Amino acid sequence: MQDIIFIGLDVHKATVTVAVAGGERGGEVRAWGNIPNRPDHIGKLVERLSSRS
Repeated sequence: MQDIIFIGLDVHKATVTVAVAGGERGGEVRAWGNIPNRPDHIGKLVERLSSRS
């Protein structure tokens, strides 16, 4: 069975605000933080989130 997480991104010119929610109904939503809106930082975010499963 796969674990599902939902990722919310609030994208701005200089930053991206990230939130993560569990896949179950009523799951906890957690603020992940802000990262610079740059390809290298987005890539690191994807690597970190994909390693969670």
